[in-house]
Amino acid sequence: MSEPANPLAPIEATRHWLEQVVIGLNLCPFAGLPWREGRVRFRLSTALNQQSLAQDLAEELLFLNDADPAECETTLLIHPRVLRDFLAYNDFLDLADRLLQDLELDGILQIASFHPRYQFADSEADDPANCTNRSPYPMLHLLREASIETVTAKLANPDLIYERNIETLRRLGMEGWRKLLTSG
Repeated sequence: MSEPANPLAPIEATRHWLEQVVIGLNLCPFAGLPWREGRVRFRLSTALNQQSLAQDLAEELLFLNDADPAECETTLLIHPRVLRDFLAYNDFLDLADRLLQDLELDGILQIASFHPRYQFADSEADDPANCTNRSPYPMLHLLREASIETVTAKLANPDLIYERNIETLRRLGMEGWRKLLTSG
């Protein structure tokens, strides 16, 4: 993953991924409405190290907590210059969870993880199931727990979302995945 020539390329690629993959394949039944209503915030971190990223994460968690959900439902904190290695990224998630607790936002907000090289512990690197959490750039998705609870209460079997997503991506395959990311 090289440094993007266009500084806004990570946001543009993430918007495309959100539209084509997350919403287009209905991987997240919660994403469509906030997207259509303009309530998804994209924050591009320029952090070069984990300490700076932790500061950006803290700022964004506090921002989202204070924001009116009718204006900003969720945030995608994209950090293309730090934690490019998936194992380092995965280790950072422990720090992110501690930060939630330190800010007394645990149970109010949560952090979902997405990375270009995301790999579940018991899977092979080329298993399309990993693509459920693969994004164009490393990012932390900040969500409101109350919003998730509201949406999942309306679904018959919210626990089946994960299994359906794996099936969808395995049917699509890695070649189909790559085409989705590069389609215009």
